[in-house]
Amino acid sequence: MTFLKFVWNPSSEGIDLGFFTLHYYSLMWVLAFVLGLQIMKRIYKNEGQSEESLDSLFIYSVLGIMIGARLGHVLFYQPELITEDPLSIFLPIRTVPEFEFTGFRGLASHGATLAMLFSMHLYNKKILKKSVLWILDRIVVACSLGAALIRLGNFFNSEMVGHPTDAPTGVVFKTLGEDFARHPGQLYEAFGYLILFMVISYLYWKTNKAKQEGFLFGFFLVFLFVVRFIVEYFK
Repeated sequence: MTFLKFVWNPSSEGIDLGFFTLHYYSLMWVLAFVLGLQIMKRIYKNEGQSEESLDSLFIYSVLGIMIGARLGHVLFYQPELITEDPLSIFLPIRTVPEFEFTGFRGLASHGATLAMLFSMHLYNKKILKKSVLWILDRIVVACSLGAALIRLGNFFNSEMVGHPTDAPTGVVFKTLGEDFARHPGQLYEAFGYLILFMVISYLYWKTNKAKQEGFLFGFFLVFLFVVRFIVEYFK
């Protein structure tokens, strides 16, 4: 049976603002932080936490995730940047071979995860002063939606593509110069994280699981690794 394949061939990498291009991948990161802030604002209001502690949480989260994601990518995939183009490590630019505004590219999720855990430890120690599991149980609600948006950004960039396939879910990534379909591993993973977001939101808002310290964080980790384990078969 022959299926009509979806052809992914975006006309541009982002939105042209005149003085620079806002890349779709960068936009997904911005949306992840903005929506995550709104989610945590509701949670903090429900928990009786102050706006000051929420502002601090946002700062610790953004710095932890972005620094960790970038360092993780550089150390594991582009260590040459340390000596060849050090400014590009933390700035959305590159200076070699010529100056160019690149947006946020080269971000590793495992680096972001490790740095997020560390930043939440610091945040709890200096600001919240509760059990660190208290904040982890709640911030995973926002993180699950953010993870889905980041994988959608990978799709925009035609990154993390899967094996060639004849399945009806196959996508032809024209930006890779190909005319055959592959599994859209990014979309599979994004869909899994979206389900995770809905389930963990239900557990927080409609059940007493948030009162069981460590439950939501543990559930998040198990669900996350199950999704990644399944998607690996298609990459």
